[in-house]
Amino acid sequence: MKAVRFVDPDGETRIGALDDDGKVRDAGAAGPRGFVPTDDAWRALAAASGSTYSRSEVRLLHPVIPEKILAIGLNYRSHAAESELDVPTVPVAFAIWPSALVGDGDAIVIPREETRPDFEGELAVVIGRRTYRADRTRALEAVGGIAAFDDVSGRRAQLETPLRQFTLGKSFDTFAPLGPCIASPDVADLENIDVRTTVSGELMQDANTRDLIFGVAELIAYLSAGVTLEPGDVVATGTPGGVGDSRQPPRYLREGDVVEVYVSGAGTLSNPVALER
Repeated sequence: MKAVRFVDPDGETRIGALDDDGKVRDAGAAGPRGFVPTDDAWRALAAASGSTYSRSEVRLLHPVIPEKILAIGLNYRSHAAESELDVPTVPVAFAIWPSALVGDGDAIVIPREETRPDFEGELAVVIGRRTYRADRTRALEAVGGIAAFDDVSGRRAQLETPLRQFTLGKSFDTFAPLGPCIASPDVADLENIDVRTTVSGELMQDANTRDLIFGVAELIAYLSAGVTLEPGDVVATGTPGGVGDSRQPPRYLREGDVVEVYVSGAGTLSNPVALER
């Protein structure tokens, strides 16, 4: 199953089931957190019997409104190699403010001050049950769904400022596209998910979660040791090699670009790029 949060033709924000043909079946009004992928929420979605809309009739929003976005840096071997950094021995964690979230089709808007805007396609895991100090088994049971995520990065703010401002450089408004849906965790093997990023039709990143340094279970176990993960929280699992900042010459995002992030099982997240006016 795939869950979406959408605006219907009457302007109401709803939860829906997205089918393989791209049609959306209404499952009821969206609550303040959007679709939180608990077992009960998936059962309710499966029973949805409301109106059905084509994708062109609705506007998709980012499917969940998390309390926390926990992001992981340098978590693919290919990205560590291109960054000329040692493979980390523990996960490199940072935060992204939820105010940066946008949905499929929304514009990524580059602030006037940012000179090195970059793309980072990622697998996002959405927590489905409250979790604290999980072992590997409980960590996997905490996964409520998966989604595509673009960890858009202002490299100037992230890397050129004293002590490196990861949270700021990753949290500009519109810098966290998420969607188009949350797919139920049974759609894919978390250890064998394809992640691809194209920019204006050019393939930039092409990887599989087999290349992760720390897998999903390890990340949830590590993060939940001291931090309670709540249903709806998002874990962005890191980006593979191929980012714009590591290319020669660098390939930064430009006005008119379209960034597409594909995650097998969850579909393609697409966002145009615009400069702040």
